[in-house]
Amino acid sequence: MSPLCEHCGENMKKMNQQVSVMRKEIKNLRQTLDGAVRAHRKHLMSIQAAVSKADFSGHNKKDCTSSLSAPDALEQGNIQTVPIGYISSCFSVKNGTPRQPTICGPSRAQLQIQQSVFNNPEHALVGLEQYSHVWIIFLFHKNGHQSYKAKVKPPRLNGQRVGVYSTRSPHRPNSLGLTLAKLDKIQGDTLHLSDIDMIAGTPVLDIKPYIPEYDSLNTRTGLESNPDLQTVSEEKEANISSFHLEDKTPGDEDEDEILHLRGKSEAGVCLTPPQTPKEAVSLLKEVESYANEADLTPPDCEERDKVSDCGKTEPAAEIVDRPSYGSDSSTTIADWIREPPVSSLDVRFTPQAQKQLEAFLPAHSPEPSECDRPRFKFLRSPEEAGAAIRAVLSADPRSVYRRTRCRDRLFFFSLDTVDVTCWFGQGFAEVLEIRPVGPPGPEDPCQ
Repeated sequence: MSPLCEHCGENMKKMNQQVSVMRKEIKNLRQTLDGAVRAHRKHLMSIQAAVSKADFSGHNKKDCTSSLSAPDALEQGNIQTVPIGYISSCFSVKNGTPRQPTICGPSRAQLQIQQSVFNNPEHALVGLEQYSHVWIIFLFHKNGHQSYKAKVKPPRLNGQRVGVYSTRSPHRPNSLGLTLAKLDKIQGDTLHLSDIDMIAGTPVLDIKPYIPEYDSLNTRTGLESNPDLQTVSEEKEANISSFHLEDKTPGDEDEDEILHLRGKSEAGVCLTPPQTPKEAVSLLKEVESYANEADLTPPDCEERDKVSDCGKTEPAAEIVDRPSYGSDSSTTIADWIREPPVSSLDVRFTPQAQKQLEAFLPAHSPEPSECDRPRFKFLRSPEEAGAAIRAVLSADPRSVYRRTRCRDRLFFFSLDTVDVTCWFGQGFAEVLEIRPVGPPGPEDPCQ
């Protein structure tokens, strides 16, 4: 090869290197530009939100509403919420906190009622100890910004967009949250809760007792599916009302007529209202004895032939196949709730992580506080902590971005006084390290 050709080859190599460097610089510039565009959009959204709150005269709408009286503001829906207390939870940050209360049963929290709301906060909790569960209405105070969109990407849908009101996304117009928590006990002005999905510092706006007869559709369906109970009670009320309305003196009764009435009642013939008090009492006793003996079971074939037109029931409605929750419930839910695209993960511990977890002392341990071993604040044993960690990781707490685009497989979250380090593989999550909670580090950009 001539020296001229060698010189050209060296020049081509240098040019290729320069082109490679230029491509990397262009890629970095594009990423920087994309970040600047996203920041600019957020800035514009904040400006639009500020402008929407101001009227054309330049006065802020809040100033106008604040001048209204309390009843007028309430009628217009403009209210100022005051937290009744703040949650003290085993979850200190959003990362790793369950998205639903049923995911992590061992999770615990405390709620102390503020004395600024009631002079005697413990008086507001009198009678609440009779309930096993309570509704907690709270604020999503860690949204980061008040912007929200009509469509969101639930993590369980793995990136698919749906309407915000068909999900339980925290990014909502009013940032209100609702959860059903188990009430373990009440001590003075403090509620001890479990089965929670709220982080420490969550402002609580209200507490309501959970009443299955009002809140559970399974209970409502059970009552509606047994109309015989309602029919018997209506017959009793009708007979009693006729007994009180008709003020007639009892006369001589014909025993044959009473036997005739009894025969008609057993045959299922519609009876006319009783004309005397004795007839009403006799009829009520017959209905009670008939209901107890029959035990509200459907009549057999012979009795079914004797039923008159007033005892006929309408044919059963056509059953339509649709996704429902439970075998006896008529409620419907979205298919992706029952069968989400994101499946549950298998969780395992390394021997080192298991040993580190067993070194923690349970909450309210009799050992002195001067002991060098770390101690839980809410959890009652290392076994319970392990179950809580498995529950959190099996539901895959990662965001869609981290699950699909972030290359870093390491995942960090805190539970009670424990910092957990784990990584995710194909269909599993493995806990690598467990150590006491330390000072908060830099925020992970992939979260």
